[in-house]
Amino acid sequence: MKIKLRPEKYFRYLYLPGLFGARRTKEILSVNPTIVPLREEAQEVAVFVFDYDANSIEEKDLPGVEDCFAYKTSGHTTWINIDGLRKTDVEAVCNHYDVHPLIVEDILSVNQRPKMEESDGSFFCLLNMLYYDQDKQAVNHEQISIIMGKDYVISFQEDAIQDVFNPLRDRLKIASSKIRQRGSDYLCYTMLDLIVDNYFVVMEKLGEHIEEVEEEVVRGNNPRSLVSITQLRKELIVLKRNFSPVRELMNGFLRSDSELLDDRTIKYFKDVYDHIVQAIDLVENYRDIIVSVQDLHINNVNLKMNEVMKVMAIVTCLLAPATVIGGVFGMNFDAIPYLHNQYGFWAAVTIMLAIPVWMILMFRKRGWF
Repeated sequence: MKIKLRPEKYFRYLYLPGLFGARRTKEILSVNPTIVPLREEAQEVAVFVFDYDANSIEEKDLPGVEDCFAYKTSGHTTWINIDGLRKTDVEAVCNHYDVHPLIVEDILSVNQRPKMEESDGSFFCLLNMLYYDQDKQAVNHEQISIIMGKDYVISFQEDAIQDVFNPLRDRLKIASSKIRQRGSDYLCYTMLDLIVDNYFVVMEKLGEHIEEVEEEVVRGNNPRSLVSITQLRKELIVLKRNFSPVRELMNGFLRSDSELLDDRTIKYFKDVYDHIVQAIDLVENYRDIIVSVQDLHINNVNLKMNEVMKVMAIVTCLLAPATVIGGVFGMNFDAIPYLHNQYGFWAAVTIMLAIPVWMILMFRKRGWF
């Protein structure tokens, strides 16, 4: 029978950067504010428009960004969503809606810190939509830019496949919904509310993973628990980096006295602010749990090590009398008692066995094992 050796099967365990997630660490820490990295140009761009008021709604997929320019003077509330970013398209839309060039730069850049900027006649919000990758057990993010002006909201997304706005699209189709009765400020609130609400979905899935790791640590049957704990701490860093600036973003709406914000809508922004504060507190709770789980894992490792050392110490103590007796009678001297006695050997063996037996009884009596 020929045995085929596969050394590459074992080499993967020697790749420590992959084992401890060094690649993920590089992704999290790859932020340099002195460099403005530009995103890759999208191959395809999808543009759809919701133009509505209390009595009517128009939903349309547009072939290009130039087709959305006519909705600026439609007299209705308009939501323009652009999936996939190209520099020429973003600049064309922003120029038509009188958006500042610095905001255009922020839209086209990657790894931006969530923020809100207020300018004459518009608000600009930049934040991340978060998704939980169940296979990689990691938090992925997609940057979204929202521009709110009088009677319009423009959103720029990276990925055309997924977002969190399906409930918004469903509400827009209901004539009696509150969003159909309000203006662009309520539309902007609804988008921010859906993004923040999805944060709790991500945290719930991450919390389930934390519970699984905690059970593994308590059972103590998974040697890779420390790797899982380290990965969870990195994902919590991603959450905290995204949540804390969003609190400042929502606080900017609450402090604003812009005419674009209806007094009736301010209390809804306050509700989103309360939600993001709750999310930040929950992240801190998760972090405390992870720290306690890590301490528990370290304590379990120390206990196992202590048990091993205890057994080794007991075995050493039990063998010590035999070593001493054998060493004494093994000396190269002629005048050693019982050296030529016919029962000397058996007497030495008996003593070597009797002392360890007596020691075992004493150890058990004292509860040492």
